[in-house]
Amino acid sequence: MTLKRVRLFIFCLAIGCAAIANAPMAFAQGGFSFIRDTEIENTIRVYVTPLFEAAGLDPSAVSVHIINDRSLNAFVAGGQRIFIHIGLLMKAETPGEVIGVLAHEIGHITGGHLSRKHKNLENANNQSIIALVLGGAAALAAGSADPLIAGALAKETVGRRSFLAYNRSMEQSADQAALSFLEATGQSAQGLHDFLALLMEQEKLYSAGGNPYSRSHPLNADRLRHVEEHLRKSPFSQSKTTEMLNSMHRRMRGKLKGFINPPDQTLREYDAGDPDFGARYARAVALSKLQETDAAIAIIDELIAVSPKDPFFHELKGELLVDGGRTQEAIEPFKKALTILPWAALIKVGLAQIQLENNDTADLEAARDNLKEALRYEPELTGAWRFLATAEGKLGNAGGASLALAEEALLRGNKGSALSHVKRAMASLPEGSPSWFRAQDIESAAQKTE
Repeated sequence: MTLKRVRLFIFCLAIGCAAIANAPMAFAQGGFSFIRDTEIENTIRVYVTPLFEAAGLDPSAVSVHIINDRSLNAFVAGGQRIFIHIGLLMKAETPGEVIGVLAHEIGHITGGHLSRKHKNLENANNQSIIALVLGGAAALAAGSADPLIAGALAKETVGRRSFLAYNRSMEQSADQAALSFLEATGQSAQGLHDFLALLMEQEKLYSAGGNPYSRSHPLNADRLRHVEEHLRKSPFSQSKTTEMLNSMHRRMRGKLKGFINPPDQTLREYDAGDPDFGARYARAVALSKLQETDAAIAIIDELIAVSPKDPFFHELKGELLVDGGRTQEAIEPFKKALTILPWAALIKVGLAQIQLENNDTADLEAARDNLKEALRYEPELTGAWRFLATAEGKLGNAGGASLALAEEALLRGNKGSALSHVKRAMASLPEGSPSWFRAQDIESAAQKTE
């Protein structure tokens, strides 16, 4: 099996570069990438929304980004943007550990630590932030937009000193804010304590220089003692996370491990007799990677039978069918997922990709509709603009195709290409139409791009 059209895509630095077939290559080549997945993002949103509200932040204004890197790390940058590594998500055994870390990072936001240190990053895009944080200089390039999407960033050099390095007073302030957010939401700080203890243990084994979290977030025994003191006094110290959160966490870990770890490792870790949804997720993905598509689909069908209204089961079935070469069979599971979760832009793009292959007018029009709807929800899905251009071109709408390519070029910061596509679009689009006015907006924005 390849991951070529399935859950994990690596966006290479060269324009038009094909997807890397195997996720671990991102690490072997020294690359970093963003991961996009509707279910995982939804899980993290469920974790952080109460914390955002307790912190007086608008949940819709705070964005969470998942980095495809195995280290235990998380940080905030560029205003209200939280970046979290898959290594932390895969290592954390309880949702409380992730929630505690996120509460701490929100503490940095509310404390104004980032804006005081790096005001110039407020308006930077995510790729620029990661490139600066890692000490490299890279640009996001072309790719796809399936439910697990990664945008590769070159790691040319990683400085010894983290770009986002907080001092101890800032760390203590963020810890205190995190404890207050957890208290306000009736949650235990045990997860934060366990994560700090894990980091300190790793420090002893590998030294602080080997842990990026330690470099950017100074660790000391005082921080751990402060959390322990809070646990002794808090009425919520013994509060347990709900079974819903525990299940979501196990599913997230199972999905990540299934797609990222070698299949043999996954099958050893998750026993065939384990009834947990997360374990079955992981095994289904691992079997699919071993070309055992029927066995993988059988596991997902069992999950659907138990919970037929779970959109992510249908989505995963569609993805595994695509990976097994049974593309047309995947259409119905994707459609079913969207009837349950109509706002899921990434699923809409995945369905549109299949529809684009059929070259039937009805399918092409459906693909165009799905892409336009997906971009209405997430206009920065760069790859989706390229797919939309393909759909418009196949339907004979040259102006619409050029306009979509101009949108893509503008997002990539390619001024010359954007202006070139806009010129062709305005020559074809009806003057005074909404699309024509949008082309003018793109032209103006491109001319201002440095």
